[in-house]
Order: sequence, then structure tokens, then C-alpha cells
Amino acid sequence: MMTNDVEKVIIVEGLTDKKQVKRVITDDVEVICTNGTLGVERFDELLETYDLDNRDVFILVDEDSSGIKLRKQLTRELPHAEHIYVSSEFREVATTPENILATALVGKRIEVNPIFLI
Repeated sequence: MMTNDVEKVIIVEGLTDKKQVKRVITDDVEVICTNGTLGVERFDELLETYDLDNRDVFILVDEDSSGIKLRKQLTRELPHAEHIYVSSEFREVATTPENILATALVGKRIEVNPIFLI
């Protein structure tokens, strides 16, 4: 298990999603990539490694079929997690404009660079 003082974790699908989120946030948040749908072993590994049962978890996935499937899976496994949604207009976290993404993150008490809130 990681010894980490960071309380908040955002779960995203891929590396480009992670880069987009990291570009916008200023909060001390750990961003974890699932790289798509999770098998039981991979999920258990994430659960233990990142102590997900004892942290504030946010799910931010694409609004496409694989993202929706992953969101449902994570909802079952992490019922305490909060959901952050991107508009189906943008479909992907990575292609969501920074100002739209920042607004969604602030709505969940995640600090963002104020330049994205203009």
C-alpha cells in the first residue's frame, strides 16, 4: 500500500485524459489511469495500491460506450466515489476544453488554475 497523504484521487481512462486533468488542476490530487475496462485482478491491485476505500475518489471517464461501462463497474466497486461528467458533446475527457473541465472539477471541490475559469 502506498503511504500517501493525498486524500483525493481522480480515476480516468487513459494517459491523455490524465494529462488534460493535470493541466487544469492545482489541487494535490492523484490521477490514476485505468487504461480501459478493469479486470478483477487489476482492480484489486488499484484498490490496494492506492487505498481507494479510504480516500476521496472521483470518477472522470469518457462519455462513450467504454467509458460508461467503466463508470458502471467503478460505481459497483467504489460506491463512495463521486462522479464528474464531461458533456457528451465532447465525448472524451482529453478533448474537453480546459474551461469546461475546470468548471466540472471545481463543482467537486477540486482546486483548479483560475485562468481556466474565465
